[in-house]
Amino acid sequence: MKVIKKIAKLLLLLFVAIQFFRPEKNINQGNHLAGFINETNPPENVKTILTHSCYDCHSNHTEYPWYNNIAPVSWWLSAHIKDAKAALNLSDWDNYNKGQKDRKLEEIIEV
Repeated sequence: MKVIKKIAKLLLLLFVAIQFFRPEKNINQGNHLAGFINETNPPENVKTILTHSCYDCHSNHTEYPWYNNIAPVSWWLSAHIKDAKAALNLSDWDNYNKGQKDRKLEEIIEV
């Protein structure tokens, strides 16, 4: 029983300690979706889906949920956002060439 208590205390201490190591947040100011919206002109329902479901991970600005303040969830979300932006970054839409834009749009439609 003493061993279990020691392990539980050690795990609790470790959990508290990791809270001090936070990843950098993906927060930048500006309208990061404007270039994509202006060029593609999606219907209002698609624009709503993009804004509420895709934009947080696929842009340079993320509205984080409350649980992002708890490690190791914050680390997982940071890695997820980094991978999502590598696949498609709507904030960089104007920097893609025509071929890249066509491929990205096909992938968006597929999803």
